[in-house]
Amino acid sequence: MKVFFIGAGPGAEDLITIRGAKLLQSVEIVMYAGSLVPRVILKYCRSNVKIHNTASLSLDKQVDIFKAAKAHDLNIARLHSGDPAIYGAMAEQIEWLKKLEIEYEITPGVSSFTAAAAVLKTELTKPEVSQTIILTRVSGRASKVPELESLEKLASHKSTMCIFLSGRQLPEIVSTLLQFYPGKTPLALVQKASWNVGEKIHRSELETLLSEIKLDDWELTSMLIVGDVLGDELPVESKLYSGQYSHRFRQAESLK
Repeated sequence: MKVFFIGAGPGAEDLITIRGAKLLQSVEIVMYAGSLVPRVILKYCRSNVKIHNTASLSLDKQVDIFKAAKAHDLNIARLHSGDPAIYGAMAEQIEWLKKLEIEYEITPGVSSFTAAAAVLKTELTKPEVSQTIILTRVSGRASKVPELESLEKLASHKSTMCIFLSGRQLPEIVSTLLQFYPGKTPLALVQKASWNVGEKIHRSELETLLSEIKLDDWELTSMLIVGDVLGDELPVESKLYSGQYSHRFRQAESLK
């Protein structure tokens, strides 16, 4: 048997990869985080599949499913929201699979931060504005962020920041960011990017955000993106497609 870790994508049923969908069609057992992955993704499963919603299951209970599947030589698709490499809680499962001598494979998915950029209709990098994207979160009950990766230290770079699972701690996050970013820095809150139901966007500036929203409305599955790249200005165009720029695939027009 084999366990396939699959990135379910950000929520839309057609944003799972072709490989991920095919794997869902091939396995006998599916484990998915029902609190984060919409059930519509399960449309790709075979009709007689055994489905486990892991939202209410401890790691020990999930390991029991792995053990039972091995005993009956059944393959498992383990669905994670977005891309399983980002806050997927996959490492502890892999440790158990190694102990149980169960083979596993990872299929990447579309992350919620790129889906958020898509619904905002924007790039997260712009020439001479920001060429760096910081993906982070703040400490929560489930796990702490290392001190060297504290929001204060990361915000000091003033790069584009994508803060996952940020809804519950927005006041603290905004207060910290204002120590490093100007108050007029544009930002966006995105909830359930690409979902058929529940997608929500709020654009604002750091200094006014908290006065414009109800915190309870953004408590779950919210992404905060902050940085000057969200502004409409484009001070410098990339040279990549400039007619005066040569590279190995194209000669500058002035040289032709």
